[in-house]
Amino acid sequence: MNLTRKTNLQSSSGSTTHFINHLSRSMSQVIPTMDRRSFLKRSGLGVGVGIAGSQLTLVKKAKAMGSKPNAEQGIVVKRTVCSHCSVGCAVDAVVENGVWTRQEAVFDSPINMGAHCAKGAALREHGHGEYRLKYPMKLVDGKYKRISWNTALEEITAKMSELKKDNGPDSLFFIGSSKHNNEQAYLLRKFVSFFGTNNTDHQARICHSTTVAGVANTWGYGAMTNSYNDMQNAKAALYIGSNAAEAHPVSMLHLLHAKESGCKVIVVDPRYTRTAAKSDQYVRIRSGSDIPFLYGVLYHIFKNGWEDKKYINDRVYGMEKIKKEALEKWSPKVVEEACGVSEEQVYLVAKTMAENRPSTVVWCMGQTQHTTGNAIVRMSCLVQLALGNIGKSGGGTNIFRGHDNVQGATDVGPNPDSLPGYYGLAAGAWKHFAKVWDVEYDWIKAQFAPNMMEKSGTTVSRWVDAVLEKNELIDQPTNVKGLFFWGHAPNSQTRGLDMKQALDALELLVVVDPYPSATAAMAAMKSEGSTVNAKRAVYLLPAATQFETSGTCTASNRSIQWREKVINPLFESVPDHTLMQAFADRLGFGKELSKNFKMLDTKYAGQDWKEPEIESILGEINRSCWTIGYTGQTPERLKAHMRNMHLFDPKTLKSRGGKDPVTGYDTTGDYFGLPWPCYGTAEIKHPGSPNLYDTSKHVMEGGGNFRANFGVEREGNNLLAEDGSHSVGSDIKTGYPEFDHILVKKLGWWGDLTEAEQKAAEGKNWKTDLSGGIQRVVMKHGCHPFGNAKARAIVWNFPDPIPQHREPLYGTRPDLTAKYPTHADKKAFWRLPTLYKTIQDKNIADKVYEKFPIILTSGRLVEYEGGGEETRSNPWLAELQQENFVEINPKAAATRGIKHNDYVWVKSPTGAKIKVRALVTNRVDEEHAFIPFHFSGWWQGKDIIDAYPEGAHPIVRGEAVNTATTYGYDSVTMMQETKTTVCQIEKFA
Repeated sequence: MNLTRKTNLQSSSGSTTHFINHLSRSMSQVIPTMDRRSFLKRSGLGVGVGIAGSQLTLVKKAKAMGSKPNAEQGIVVKRTVCSHCSVGCAVDAVVENGVWTRQEAVFDSPINMGAHCAKGAALREHGHGEYRLKYPMKLVDGKYKRISWNTALEEITAKMSELKKDNGPDSLFFIGSSKHNNEQAYLLRKFVSFFGTNNTDHQARICHSTTVAGVANTWGYGAMTNSYNDMQNAKAALYIGSNAAEAHPVSMLHLLHAKESGCKVIVVDPRYTRTAAKSDQYVRIRSGSDIPFLYGVLYHIFKNGWEDKKYINDRVYGMEKIKKEALEKWSPKVVEEACGVSEEQVYLVAKTMAENRPSTVVWCMGQTQHTTGNAIVRMSCLVQLALGNIGKSGGGTNIFRGHDNVQGATDVGPNPDSLPGYYGLAAGAWKHFAKVWDVEYDWIKAQFAPNMMEKSGTTVSRWVDAVLEKNELIDQPTNVKGLFFWGHAPNSQTRGLDMKQALDALELLVVVDPYPSATAAMAAMKSEGSTVNAKRAVYLLPAATQFETSGTCTASNRSIQWREKVINPLFESVPDHTLMQAFADRLGFGKELSKNFKMLDTKYAGQDWKEPEIESILGEINRSCWTIGYTGQTPERLKAHMRNMHLFDPKTLKSRGGKDPVTGYDTTGDYFGLPWPCYGTAEIKHPGSPNLYDTSKHVMEGGGNFRANFGVEREGNNLLAEDGSHSVGSDIKTGYPEFDHILVKKLGWWGDLTEAEQKAAEGKNWKTDLSGGIQRVVMKHGCHPFGNAKARAIVWNFPDPIPQHREPLYGTRPDLTAKYPTHADKKAFWRLPTLYKTIQDKNIADKVYEKFPIILTSGRLVEYEGGGEETRSNPWLAELQQENFVEINPKAAATRGIKHNDYVWVKSPTGAKIKVRALVTNRVDEEHAFIPFHFSGWWQGKDIIDAYPEGAHPIVRGEAVNTATTYGYDSVTMMQETKTTVCQIEKFA
């Protein structure tokens, strides 16, 4: 049973409620008069509390008040969303006189139901931020010096203009952020478009780009099909490449509810994780061998006739070839040789998933971060298609994203191969956005170098090579010479030694972040063998956090939530979207950037700024992103959902019915956060789509089917759904293509559009009709705007149309490399030459596997997030995990003379070495070692605290595992291979 509590939370308008009065009474006794020592004493922590006690100014001093505080005198509650992982936990922030003094997990939230993880519980530290970047700085003679905002903006834009004039716009690369809200992510893509380049990217490239490509090319959208909540309906759950208990702790709330109802939990991982500790079956797998394992599962499904034959006939193309592959090439003996899992274990997994339907599959970066990541995620999709689990409540592929808004930033943000909404870069896409942006298509085109407007940019995973590679080998006019790190951690990327060289070779480096990040330290530190470009200029700009602005973020389940602004920006920090406008104004396209936005006159850092209104930016997203249904989630609807969380069922996410007392908006029928696609304009009130491709519901009740995105026929075979396969209430009882003005007319539905809609929709399709008329009329007839097709078991436009196992570039099994070699090298791939077979063959020839016999993998800890700079600067979290470490098996440790807690060197084939503690444990087997990826601040054994700006360094520093990781990229998306490389571990001497 789920526990819920209904509350009448104060609205954003600040009306007094019982809740606020209660807080006022309790806080009047605590906040204004209690110093740090008194607080620690009362809380039982004591003054000697360690890091948290010795380094923390707990609460900013409140101004003396003549009487007890009450709601009118300055206590307000602001509803926001945790800025760490993608679960989307809601938080009520209590603010007194502008100071964030307390927080409460929102009990009424259908997502987190009053729960917090360690990171979420420490969120309030954002309101103090002692270790943040406090003002603009410039690197001068090896040290960071304070400068003014005007100086920073003028110097940076002058250098940008110089680089663009001398080398072209592609000489700059803009790394955006999955921490930006949707509006900022969207605005950054618009900004770089007007600057004239597609050289932009963000964290999704190195976490789930293979998911987006692999899943979208299988059935339509590259996102989580169901939700954390819907997992409560699963009867079996297979976690493969996901350690949710540490990476997404609150998501476990829903799994444990399912387990109480009998759900069987299977965890497949090279390491015995905290998630594995909750499993009914734990399967240890060799890192990178997911494809053989999943073919083994399919072998038993097909051999025993457990596949859903009608589902496959009606809704899947090409499954017979997958069946042939599984039965002929992947016998139990071959599977065990490749992945190390016995026939009995594989059989039990297949049987459990087949006999306990609906069953769900969960994956994260354990599947995605490989040179074969695109094929691995497709294998998970194939298992679910074979079992008929897609489009079913309790089934689906529950793909857990990483950062709080990595889903939204992927959907509408800075991608090198697409404009917002996955429109791509073809001329038609640019013309669509030119109309939305109210600028001339030819004006945008003129900003680009010739023939570069429709060419995908390079990726964040390869910016290092865009700087260092020989110019004649790069598919753009010049190398990258200027780089923006706009909310991104460099230690989350591979090949640390090469990255240091690239940072030193730049002419311009700009870090925009609430924290200086490892970028600042890596740029400033001295490194043997690396020479700094004499022309280089390095700037640090303090951005506001997401609690110092408002905006929306999209959780993994595609629900969108509105964050209220909690406090004003601290120190001299400025919101990201305000900075984008300031840069654009100085670069000459500020008017075009904000043409459709209401502009606010704001004051930050003691000076005036022009700030685009967040609601206006979301309005432009609503008017443009018809492809993925970001059109119905207006600010008004989203704010009403946030104020009325108690109306939504925590199992289905559906509103039980009820009106928003502030606006009168009726939530009845809505799903919480209007998970995309939420088609049409807000006026038609599409409720959002809780579970994608669900034919058991009418499209206007969140139902759907697979997308017709790949044609209607292939080699004489039908690609559309078979007769009788359609969503409930559809006027068309068979498969059909995506809708455009011609099909609507042929069906006799054109007259259902208004005269204004007909004018706007003429010559358009469901993605480009800005009136929304085509979508409205099609859904009125019970049809899905994107058509009704079959999912593709065979993706003919990928390097391996049928997924193939290929050994990693750096491996420990030359015998298997001979059987399962990698891809051929590519000359121009995302603008760069990319090596596969050359490197793998050289590693075999050099017998790298003998010198580096341990498979190294990496992952998360519950205490930290991402690159870790932010969370390791939080005293409460820093107290919990103070050093980086390597998990090493007792037998492997013993043969090396290593004892628990010894310092060790972890050495890499690149020549890098990192110094960490040894955690001797059976969590890993003798073949594997594990290092968390959240650390930075040490460089090959040395603490580089002196390279940080004074007073703006993380409390906990340590070696970044990615200093030691190796070359290797996915053959479709350029995902880095961080989950499988090799190392040697030696006792530190």
